[in-house]
Amino acid sequence: MPVTDVSQDLDNCALTMTAEFAAPVERVWSVYANRSSLEKVWGPPGYPATFVKHDFEPGGMSHYFMTSPEGEKYYGWWRIVSVDPHREFVFEDGFALDDTFANNPDLPVSRATYSFETIDSGTRA
Repeated sequence: MPVTDVSQDLDNCALTMTAEFAAPVERVWSVYANRSSLEKVWGPPGYPATFVKHDFEPGGMSHYFMTSPEGEKYYGWWRIVSVDPHREFVFEDGFALDDTFANNPDLPVSRATYSFETIDSGTRA
């Protein structure tokens, strides 16, 4: 990801990352809206993601797992809060206990907002 800025707000436990892409907003948006494209970018290097469900609409759920280099699986879920096509989506991201994708109450749930805007060179996210 072509990250251009990272800022922290420690008082509010917030992290803002800005990236610029040489592609139109519709193309960048489709990476997150399309399950097979999302699998290519979600998760840390070396831990590929597999989305077994991706209901990309308000109230929808996404279920995924990441596989370690040793073959161990780590399960997670998204709860889609809102979707404004080609502009913004908001989701909660949590850890799952196992392949049932039940929430792991011992681990935190984060909330993420992804915003997109057209710029001269393509898209700022």
